[in-house]
Amino acid sequence: MPKFLHTADWQMGRAFSRFETEDGAALVEARFEAIEKLARLANGHQCDAVLVAGDVFDAQTVSDRTIRRVFNATRAFTGPWVMLPGNHDAALAESVWTRAKRLGAVPDNVHLALEPGVINLKAQGLAILCAPLTQRNTYSDLTEAFTTFDIPEGLARVGLAHGSVQGLLPDEIDSANPILPNRAEIARLDYLALGDWHGMKQIDERTWYSGTPEPERFRNNEAGYALMVNIPGQGQTPDVTTVETARYRWHQWRETLTVESDLDQLLDRLQALPEPSVIDLRLEGSVTLAGEEKLINALSVAEARFRSIQCDRSGLQLEPTDDDIAALRADGYVGEVIEHLRARQQDDDAEAARDALAILAGLLKDRKQEVSE
Repeated sequence: MPKFLHTADWQMGRAFSRFETEDGAALVEARFEAIEKLARLANGHQCDAVLVAGDVFDAQTVSDRTIRRVFNATRAFTGPWVMLPGNHDAALAESVWTRAKRLGAVPDNVHLALEPGVINLKAQGLAILCAPLTQRNTYSDLTEAFTTFDIPEGLARVGLAHGSVQGLLPDEIDSANPILPNRAEIARLDYLALGDWHGMKQIDERTWYSGTPEPERFRNNEAGYALMVNIPGQGQTPDVTTVETARYRWHQWRETLTVESDLDQLLDRLQALPEPSVIDLRLEGSVTLAGEEKLINALSVAEARFRSIQCDRSGLQLEPTDDDIAALRADGYVGEVIEHLRARQQDDDAEAARDALAILAGLLKDRKQEVSE
């Protein structure tokens, strides 16, 4: 019986403008590499097909170059690909898909599910029941039509849809493009391949979200995978295997520092991360001048080691200890200034006071070093 690869939410053409130019370009390139990896996986595991459950493209307005590169990236797997329009690339009368066809960019082995219906892959033993989005948002369950489709005997029934399974995902996304939780059972599907939730998630034994193959946001929802699906026989439970596809892993940490050991533990955790990491770090609490210096040095090393690290220290107060101040030899007027800046960290201009305190401490340290030399 058939085996296929389930993937979704590529969102090709997505921009990463919040990052430095070099980092953003690397994150874009990783998404093309993910498609190439999917093609190699499909070959290596002798898959019968690759199913893409919507949002191949991030927008209707992606460049012609992006369109061509997407389809070029599929070339390593010459078996059938089935691509479904999602909410980002809905099958409008004029869409990214119609443009792709005009460009002649779509290979013969790529099937575009631009209309509701069945794509029969008889040689592969698969009937793909497709529920494409023909507009960005719908408020009825498009997979309801699966119960009316005429399916040839002997083919595995696999649904392909893009939307939100009602009642099982966060409330804020359970609105447009709804899907009934037990659709696989009602439509007698052997498997229902879903997209839209960007992480890998099992709904029931026959219904899965694959998630995006390359993470693109800071959300702990098991992104960066594809699903290898083997259907042993009609009506039998599919065998679903998770396959890691991500090049970069995204980490978002919110940390409060109160004692020196908090900083040490944070830096140890940071050091333990692999180099292909994208890190968003926000620090609150307080740190000594010595701790601040240790933190800045560690962040400098991390910037060169990881793909990207962004650290918001606006909520982190500098709290010089008596030893810090004594080491700076900040007596008299300078000492009074330090105490004033320490107090101002409680005001509305706390970030400016903190930066001024750090700069002053740095100047005093430099002066001390010059004198000793």
